[in-house]
Amino acid sequence: QVQLVESGGGLVQPGGSLRLSCAASGTIFNIPTMAWYRQAPGNQRELVARVVSDDITFYTDSVKGRFTISRANSQNMVYLQMNSLKPEDTAVYYCYAILQIQSTLAPKPYWGQGTQVTVSS
Repeated sequence: QVQLVESGGGLVQPGGSLRLSCAASGTIFNIPTMAWYRQAPGNQRELVARVVSDDITFYTDSVKGRFTISRANSQNMVYLQMNSLKPEDTAVYYCYAILQIQSTLAPKPYWGQGTQVTVSS
């Protein structure tokens, strides 16, 4: 059974930094895509950043230049370094992965349970 477990959320002042981590565990053959989404109260869940297996990255406009997504393939982990945090970055951040549990099966999406990030003075 596959699990995605996030860590690293918390309370930080505006202008501060946090690093989120996500570990994928279980029977995993390949992880073509890993990403971070976020959802603020009253808002829809939105894509923050995505990295694919050849390290091509995508960022939503509001975090470009401030956030960096990276992955450690050998450890099935993905990270989100968040710098220059703003109050509007406050949200629950979710780890997302599209992965294969066997080479003969199609990739499927999986979600973590979420970690709260609060940016406030």
